[in-house]
Amino acid sequence: MGLSIIDKKIYLLYHGNMMKICVIGGGAAGMAAAVMLARRGNSVTILERGERLGRKLSATGNGQGNVTNTHMSAEFYFSDDREKVARVLSRFSEGDTVEFLESMGGIFLPDARGRVYPASRQASAVTDLFRRELERLHVNVVFGTHVNSVTYVEDFCIQWAGGQMRADAVVLAAGGKAAKNFGTDGTAYALAEGFGHTVTPLSPALVQLRCDPKEVRGLKGIRVDANLILMRQNRQIYSTRGDVLFTESGLSGDAVFRASSHAEKGDRVILDFLPDVPAEKVHAVVSRGGMLCVVHSGLGRMLAAKGGEGLVKNFPLTVTGTLGFDYAQVTRGGIPLKETDENLMSMLQKGLFFAGEILNVDGVCGGYNLQWAFSSAHAVSEGI
Repeated sequence: MGLSIIDKKIYLLYHGNMMKICVIGGGAAGMAAAVMLARRGNSVTILERGERLGRKLSATGNGQGNVTNTHMSAEFYFSDDREKVARVLSRFSEGDTVEFLESMGGIFLPDARGRVYPASRQASAVTDLFRRELERLHVNVVFGTHVNSVTYVEDFCIQWAGGQMRADAVVLAAGGKAAKNFGTDGTAYALAEGFGHTVTPLSPALVQLRCDPKEVRGLKGIRVDANLILMRQNRQIYSTRGDVLFTESGLSGDAVFRASSHAEKGDRVILDFLPDVPAEKVHAVVSRGGMLCVVHSGLGRMLAAKGGEGLVKNFPLTVTGTLGFDYAQVTRGGIPLKETDENLMSMLQKGLFFAGEILNVDGVCGGYNLQWAFSSAHAVSEGI
């Protein structure tokens, strides 16, 4: 919960002068860190290169605001140090995230698959909660600040075109390289590299898969609930079930986003369009009356033209790539966790902290990446 003005005065009486903290990046991790730090009585400034806070947060969960997942575990994440991911998550769990968000207002509820949303199903409203709380806590926000350098001599000096500020601590929460329309184009990694940090190889994750256009011709816009198996050299790599949406260039949907974290060019995607129906029943029905009331009519015509009922349970596609960073939800790779301590402070520069996607941590689809944003922000707030 936030500190009252009297509480802050008592806090400062016993704990000395408040720290001046600069948070670079006004996304989910940056806003969460700013709220947590301001509630502890610190003077916080957010530097945001865009003109609005939380633009990516406002688009999460197809605009419905999937903020976390009740089935939380480090096994759902990719990282160079999954054990540290587990420790950070254990210190600020999915339950803590819900409590934290509800401390600012709103009601958050899980669906049948454990995905937690605001009761309103509006992601933009979650962003508005943060904006209101930041204003209440008198957090200073400076827009249009594309930070070009961060240096340290006695304290931090943060510079951008037309301005600069000094701070006792810096939280680098400027995101990764995915979805540059939200202002995350990968340039923030250079700020960490200036202190000697490395960056692991970067690749797009939670992204649409490209396939041979001839394999999906005529299917654009058809959405199915399917079982998806990812094969590589006749070996199963990954399996999941969920929405599959056919696009002009390949596949989208939550099942595809989950599989994209494992997929490589040349892999085979096998789709089962009726995972709850045995092959024998499909054969019996199709042999009597065709594809009517079996699959979408457009899909049925294509399956019939290609070979018939066998493809209903075993429809193969070849992965030719992804749509890349511009269409990806998150970035695979980043600042290695091994270069940070337990509170995600740099091992190379005291007072420099990292939160969110800029670190080499990314989760599967379903609220896991926002949970990392909030959990990492909490670790940073405790460290500072």
